[in-house]
Amino acid sequence: MRLAVFTNQFPGRVNTFFARDIGPLLKAGVNIEIFPFYPLEPNLWSHVPEILRNGAFSRNDIHYVNLGQAVRAAVLSRPTMLGRFLYDTAVIGTSAARFGVEPFGKSLYVALKALVWAQQSGKNYDHILAYWGNYAATSAYIFRRLINQDIPFSIFLHAGIDLYENPVYLKQKLLAADKIITCSEFNRQFVQQHFSQIYSLIENKIYVHYHGVDLSEFRFQPDGRPAGNILAIGGLFEYKGFDYLLRAAKELSDRGVNYKIELIGDGDEGDSLRALAWQLGIADRVTFLGWVAPEEVPNRMQRATILVHPSSRLADGVPNVIKEAMAVGTPVVASAVAGIPELLGNGQYGTLVPPKNVYALANAIEALLAKEDLRLRYAYEARKHAEEKFDVWRNGRQLAELFMAT
Repeated sequence: MRLAVFTNQFPGRVNTFFARDIGPLLKAGVNIEIFPFYPLEPNLWSHVPEILRNGAFSRNDIHYVNLGQAVRAAVLSRPTMLGRFLYDTAVIGTSAARFGVEPFGKSLYVALKALVWAQQSGKNYDHILAYWGNYAATSAYIFRRLINQDIPFSIFLHAGIDLYENPVYLKQKLLAADKIITCSEFNRQFVQQHFSQIYSLIENKIYVHYHGVDLSEFRFQPDGRPAGNILAIGGLFEYKGFDYLLRAAKELSDRGVNYKIELIGDGDEGDSLRALAWQLGIADRVTFLGWVAPEEVPNRMQRATILVHPSSRLADGVPNVIKEAMAVGTPVVASAVAGIPELLGNGQYGTLVPPKNVYALANAIEALLAKEDLRLRYAYEARKHAEEKFDVWRNGRQLAELFMAT
């Protein structure tokens, strides 16, 4: 089976779950070619998961084209293809313009990329997968129409950037898709609620697929943890809620709780978070580690007492860092947002708190730091749940079977 995958970037700094999904598909006999619309960063090759190394995936199967190539392709297009391209681009551009200048510009950008790929395509694909519902799906949608072949088309929906916010032309793409895959039951319900006018037409083609974790890479190690070591991982962006973690940490300091925080990640909130730590008088307790290579994350988790994921609003669908913490035996405190309660069994496998509630967050952290028996119970039950639901190889085989059966 030959699968054409449209995505934003590969390899990437943070979307390691994309690479993890690819590995089991390759092992299941799926031949994959990737069409990313952002430039390649060769220095990131060293950080792709082990399952894609040692010749498992060839860089020649990544088909990036720059904007200059895209513009030249438009000028040299065959009249029939150009006409179809201009029509689709006009319709999608009209939808995108309702959401602002950036969605409009990005939609035109990926449409041009799709035109180049359609002109260069000399292969017969068995399936087309858009790995995101936003611009990747737009590019895949246009590509499929331009090559004018009746090839099954699937869309993978994830989170804020492709489902919850700026759903450019998404209703039409959902209707066009043969399969709609999403990473949580929460997302399926979100689609039902926000696309109710078409839900009866698409509900039978929606599948929940949990991104997997390589359980051999994230080894279970619940014992021997240091006391008071709080770990937080994620991009330093407003919706991650790390400012609430810092304010909760100030509350813990006032209560005399002994702790330290390691914060992994970078982003545009980095300077303001560092300034906030100084203002709160807890800068000596907080270490900002910046971006850390994915292969280093399991070791950091195994040295943490707990992981805190204080999402402040609907943005992340299912934070994969929580699954990773569950796999290694690091107890989790997290906001009850989006698919997080689903991951933590509504509190069976970790502690849930209301978003933006500093005192509830401080109380939950203090309680979990103080109760080793609770931490161990969470650790063992969460690992068992991870083995049942998040094994990357089993989930990958199921995904391959879904594509092959379509």
